[in-house]
Formats: sequence, structure tokens, C-alpha cells
Amino acid sequence: MIAAIVLAAGGSRRLGRPKQLEPWGDTTLLGRVVDEARALPGIDEVWVVLGANLEQVMEKVDLEGCGIIENPEWEDGFASSLRVGLDALTRLSKAEAALIMLGDQPGVLPEVVAELVSVARKRGHPAIVPKYRYVRGNPVIIKRSLWERVMSLTGDEGARQLLQAHPEWVDEVWVDSLPPRDVDTASDVEELRPRG
Repeated sequence: MIAAIVLAAGGSRRLGRPKQLEPWGDTTLLGRVVDEARALPGIDEVWVVLGANLEQVMEKVDLEGCGIIENPEWEDGFASSLRVGLDALTRLSKAEAALIMLGDQPGVLPEVVAELVSVARKRGHPAIVPKYRYVRGNPVIIKRSLWERVMSLTGDEGARQLLQAHPEWVDEVWVDSLPPRDVDTASDVEELRPRG
């Protein structure tokens, strides 16, 4: 069983307004990412980590069927959301692995996730990472055996440095496309927002 954790607790400092609520097609940016997560092959549960603007996000984004995890320490950085997300799964889910997704990164390809899931089921390494044309990216799968170690991370860094320091923990899945892009700034919104 694999659960997706969508990390969406940040304060959108670079954009200057809640990016979770940014209009995105017929929904919001976070709504699009959650819809994509719900439709991914091999994913059994979807959990969403919220923090900044929590009430507004809960009111305006369709999170039906998702587990909601509040990160009261969202200002401490990205690692705090990873910690609370994995801690909630440890206590509340039977998932054996977590697909870590970014709430500001729409456009994750289902076929990439299908390959990550396939590798996770076949091989014993505790982390499965997509490599887009020689660059590691997201989303990544982290198996339960590694959760405690990932929960010890601090600051604004995800698991990237930890996994780079321990290549023996990682299976790489090579992807012949560019990685999905984060939406961080007004120009990202302008460039990436769906037209029409």
C-alpha cells in the first residue's frame, strides 16, 4: 500500500499571496495537484499537509477523500512538513511507502509514478527517485523503513541531501522528459497556468 503526501503548508513568500489558492483551470493550484494525486496509478491514499492560510485552503480547495494533516510549525521550513506528514502516516495509515509530492508542482506524469511504484514493489531499496535527463526530481517514494531517518531532518531542505549522501538507499528511475516545474513566482504562474 502506497500513500501520497502532498506538501502544501508553505507561506508562499516569493509569490506574495497563497499559492495554494491560485486559480488553476477550473480549480486552484493545490486543487489541481490533489486531483492529479487522486488519479495516480498505484496510490491507495492521499494525505495533504497544510499550514499557512489553513482555514482559507480548507474552505476553498476540494480535499474530499484526503487525510488532512496540520503542520503548526510550517514556518520552520520544508522538513517540518515532511516530518508531520510521515509521523501522521506512521500513526494513522497502514501504508508501507509514501509518495512525496509538492503542492506547488502540477503536471506530475502518471507514467512516471507508475514506474516508481513498479520499482518500489520489485526492489528492496528504501527510496525511489525519478531522474529526469540526468537531474533528480520529484515526486519520490520513501518506504516506511526510512521514515524515521527522514523525520530527523530540519530546515528548508527535503530528503535530497540525505539520499545523495546514501546512494546505496536509492533506486533511480530514468525519465526521458523534463521534470515538472514548481510554481513559486508571479512569472511561474503566468507561464505555467493552464490557458482557457
